[in-house]
Amino acid sequence: MIDPKTFWIVTALLGIGSYLIRYSFIGFWGDRQLPDWAQTHLRYVAASVFPALILPALLWPKATEGEIDPARIVAAVVALLVARTGRVTTAIILGMATLYGVQWALNSLG
Repeated sequence: MIDPKTFWIVTALLGIGSYLIRYSFIGFWGDRQLPDWAQTHLRYVAASVFPALILPALLWPKATEGEIDPARIVAAVVALLVARTGRVTTAIILGMATLYGVQWALNSLG
C-alpha cells in the first residue's frame, strides 16, 4: 500500500503537470494562429489515437481473458466499413448491434 502522504504529493504533481501541458496550448497559442506545419500534424492526431485505444480491446479483450473474440472482430469490421461512409454515429450503433448480435448467436449455438 502506498503511503497517503506520497499518494497526495504524486497526485498534486500530476495535476499540476497536466494543467501546465494543457495551458501550454490554450494559454500560449489561444489567441494566435498555429503554424501550418503544426496544423498539418494535428490533423492526424485523432486518426492515430482512436486505433491505439481500440486495437488492444479488440485483440486482447479482458472480457475473454486475452483470447481473440470473433464477435469483436466482426463488429469492428462492420463499424469500419460503415465509418468509411462518413457516418460515425451510425458506425458506432451498427458496430454495437453487430457485437451483441454475434455474441448472442454464438452463445445460442454453443
